[in-house]
Amino acid sequence: MSTMLLDDTDRKLLALLQTDARASHRQLARDMGVAQGTVTNRLKRLEEAGVIQGYSAVLNPAYVGWSMTVMAGLRIFKGKMIDVQQKIAADPRVFAVYDVTGDWDSIVLARVQNREDLDNLTKTVFTLEGVERSYTHVVLNTVKEDALPQPAPSSNLS
Repeated sequence: MSTMLLDDTDRKLLALLQTDARASHRQLARDMGVAQGTVTNRLKRLEEAGVIQGYSAVLNPAYVGWSMTVMAGLRIFKGKMIDVQQKIAADPRVFAVYDVTGDWDSIVLARVQNREDLDNLTKTVFTLEGVERSYTHVVLNTVKEDALPQPAPSSNLS
């Protein structure tokens, strides 16, 4: 996958969409000081290039039944990484699975309904065959959590 070069207009458009993805093309054009056609063309290009992968509502987890956020580090037996991560990723409570450097092979982020659900997640998902060791942290307070950061500055790293 090659990185698309983004100019300042693209970055401003992406930042505005992250603030309000429901804004009309007319409103985006007004906020950016460009023609509405520019916004329409840029959005089409960004969508086709895969920079914009979709539009969705950002939900408050507590209001939709997820009362606890969990972070787990997993040490996975050699040769089992992909299989274990795919099985973990299939659990609906899991919202992120990362390969990482350091003492752990994978970091998993999940949301659970309550302590019983956490107990179930820990005893079923984090102990799958191939998981050598795990540690789990429960988030006590969320200081900041954005869906994604704003577009990176115009260094256009590849």
